[in-house]
Amino acid sequence: MIWLSFIGFLVSTIAAAGVVRWARDHAQHYGESMPQRFHLGHVPRLGGLAVLLGVGCSWLLGWAQSSWGDPGSLRLGGGLVLWWLAVLLPSALGGIAEDMTQRLRVSYRLFLTGLSGSVAVWGLGLHLPRLGLPWLDVLLAMAPWLGLAIVLLAVTGLPHAFNIIDGYNGLAGMVALIVCLALAHVALQVGDRAMAALLVSTAAATAGFLVWNYPRGMLFAGDGGAYIWGVVIALASISLVQRNADVSPWFPMLLLIYPVWETIFSIYRKAVRGVSPGVADALHFHQLIYRRIVRGIFHDDESRRVLMRNNRTSPYLWGFTLLTVVPAVLFWNNTWLLMGFCCLFVISYVSAYLAIVRFKVPSWLRH
Repeated sequence: MIWLSFIGFLVSTIAAAGVVRWARDHAQHYGESMPQRFHLGHVPRLGGLAVLLGVGCSWLLGWAQSSWGDPGSLRLGGGLVLWWLAVLLPSALGGIAEDMTQRLRVSYRLFLTGLSGSVAVWGLGLHLPRLGLPWLDVLLAMAPWLGLAIVLLAVTGLPHAFNIIDGYNGLAGMVALIVCLALAHVALQVGDRAMAALLVSTAAATAGFLVWNYPRGMLFAGDGGAYIWGVVIALASISLVQRNADVSPWFPMLLLIYPVWETIFSIYRKAVRGVSPGVADALHFHQLIYRRIVRGIFHDDESRRVLMRNNRTSPYLWGFTLLTVVPAVLFWNNTWLLMGFCCLFVISYVSAYLAIVRFKVPSWLRH
């Protein structure tokens, strides 16, 4: 597993270096008037390509290792690896195409992530067998299509959730890395080494991208990177619950409550204003953190000042993520505690959001 991680990290780092070197001219075609833009200069958005190459190489190497005697007891059969790649590629390639052309409509990207979800249901046989509450489990048993619908929703929606939080250097990438390692830890706890290998390899490829993304912001993940993280984490979350009866279905829910709730709250916020959910704005939680809390000015040069503010925003959200990841990892088989922490996060998020909007920053979010 360590060897696969090293390969994933190395391939991703080298590929990202190549993108930084040769795609800088292409970055000049990106618009500078978008509300989500919080940087100066022209930065390539093809980090997802580097992550995809790192993930693909490490997964295929794991398949080869398992075929040659499986010295690491990874049990990464060709069927599992190839089907995971088949699920991943429609979303990943669609996201990369958008990063290169800036012309792929939201509906097309939604279709591609939906296609990934359909392949997951059909090819991998993914479904959600339980929800952790007796009456809901009875409902799933009576209507199995609900479990399939939840899988489709997760694989289709989570890539876009990661895309929403991908606003600052190191934010979405570090959240994805933390979540992958948390899922891998629980996979090892229940003896699912194949799942752990896939997740640790993804985390390593993400780390290779972060070398160029944080703190200097020389490369962005783009839609491609966000879609890769979303699809892989959705697949792993559902597979872990489906394959291991001890894992509560609320464990991945608590792990992912930050990007999931950010997406739900964003849809609600835009619906109240009569705006389409597909219209970008600058009112996400991480953007308010940037505006209301991060004020450090250390350089006279404007680009350096913006870069410093950009970099100082992400650690706030990393901490916010750890507030859910730590209890999720500690209580991964306790449904009621996990549900309680989910409710606590929602209350904390809404309270902090409203307080920041009203210029009353909570003391626990200050320096």
